[in-house]
Amino acid sequence: MTARLVVSLSGVDPRNLERCADLADDLGSRSVPLTLLVAPRLAGAATADWVRARRAAGDPVLMHGSDHVPNPLALRLGRRAEFAALTAHEAGLRLTAASAAMDRAGLVADGFAGHRWLVSAGSRAALAARGFRLCADQLGVDDLHTGVRHRARVVGLRGRERTEALRCFALVLAAARVTRRGGTLRLAVDAAELERAGQRAAVVDAVDAALDGGAVGVTYLGLVGASVPAPRARVVSALPDRVRG
Repeated sequence: MTARLVVSLSGVDPRNLERCADLADDLGSRSVPLTLLVAPRLAGAATADWVRARRAAGDPVLMHGSDHVPNPLALRLGRRAEFAALTAHEAGLRLTAASAAMDRAGLVADGFAGHRWLVSAGSRAALAARGFRLCADQLGVDDLHTGVRHRARVVGLRGRERTEALRCFALVLAAARVTRRGGTLRLAVDAAELERAGQRAAVVDAVDAALDGGAVGVTYLGLVGASVPAPRARVVSALPDRVRG
């Protein structure tokens, strides 16, 4: 069985857009596509421009929750992710608002990934009712059209290891182990992690370890046998003119 590598990027904003574009270049040179996780309330028009350009080139966009704001304190206090325990009705209301925000930004959602990869059964029902193709959580990806679940755990740099060096080592080791066994590696990258050279290097090393293990790069849509409804052109990673200094 051929191993697969799925790389997602979340937290893109004007402050880290250049680093995100650089990562996209590095992945593109390795024929590895990106899946972009986008919170509907994007911080800045330049971010939306770049996301639209990436999607036009074939990289799908997943709605990443609704209106959450990165909050390390909430994580430490154990607060629930926003779609972790919603009923179908509650989730439907949030999805309606989030879809309107995406429309205003000129963005199209090809699927959904819950904040912190947590999604309740009610949220899945609401997503299916609104025609979403896929829903990604911590342990797998649901094809909401067919009902098929693709089991694969998310891996990233937010592990339990205490030091950055150990987290980076564990990430590369996990990438090699999963792909060597012919599995699907879901590598989750937060744009904030690209600020630190060691963490960025670990992401690229994990990608290389997966490719060395025989993995083929695919997107989240590719996992469910779909693609962005547009022909894939040359991968666009250049920054919009408005953010060039």
